[in-house]
Amino acid sequence: MTEIEHQNKVVRKIIHIDEELCTGCGNCIVDCAEAALEIVDGKAKVVNDLFCDGLGACIQGCPTGALEIIEREAAEFDEEAVEKRLETLKSTEEAELKQVKEIVAEHSHQCGCPSSQTMVFDEPKVQNEATGKISSTLRQWPVQMHLINPNAPYYQGADVLISADCVGYSYGDFHRDFLNSKSIAIACPKLDQGKEVYIEKIKSLIDDAKINTLTVAIMEVPCCSGLLALAQEGAKRASRKVPIKYVVIGVKGDLLKEEWL
Repeated sequence: MTEIEHQNKVVRKIIHIDEELCTGCGNCIVDCAEAALEIVDGKAKVVNDLFCDGLGACIQGCPTGALEIIEREAAEFDEEAVEKRLETLKSTEEAELKQVKEIVAEHSHQCGCPSSQTMVFDEPKVQNEATGKISSTLRQWPVQMHLINPNAPYYQGADVLISADCVGYSYGDFHRDFLNSKSIAIACPKLDQGKEVYIEKIKSLIDDAKINTLTVAIMEVPCCSGLLALAQEGAKRASRKVPIKYVVIGVKGDLLKEEWL
């Protein structure tokens, strides 16, 4: 028998998740300080009753009302077990971060990391100066990957753009060339946490929202390619197949590459 099976059970308050309502958006995971929740097969799950304090901090961020506090027989909340779990997760994250830092440091020693290297460009030339107000082509809110709901109506059957944060600031015709007629999600593959949540959301966009096409827009800096990798992993886990195109933008705002995978 496992250690968990030896735990005394009591009737207490604990989080219950309605899988029919859960979209796997991951908001509850961000709000749970005890790391009691994970996304499993596209749905939020309580990893272990020991980790859930039953206070419900995770409920407020759920866009579909899938979470509620109920009373049932469960193992008692174990603060020590939570601390051990958080330490384990932190150690794993630190190990991954250390590896990334070592790679970045090695690269920086050779030529300087393009994502953080200071550069000053020539004064940009004004081309085709617009007259009148330029309208936004944004068709939704929210846009940040952690906040979006893959089952939102504007994703259903849509052409979707997943863009690195910096692309919209670097490429002058971003709205006209990339965003027009598309639904969007933005993310930073270098600085954002919760990459597994991103993968599951991309999978859900493909399988549940049944999107039509997926375009991934990234910068030319090496770390930005991680966003394309996340999109490919999400597509790999999905049961449906959709056409995927990726575009690469230079740090000076020029279009370097545009290709279907």
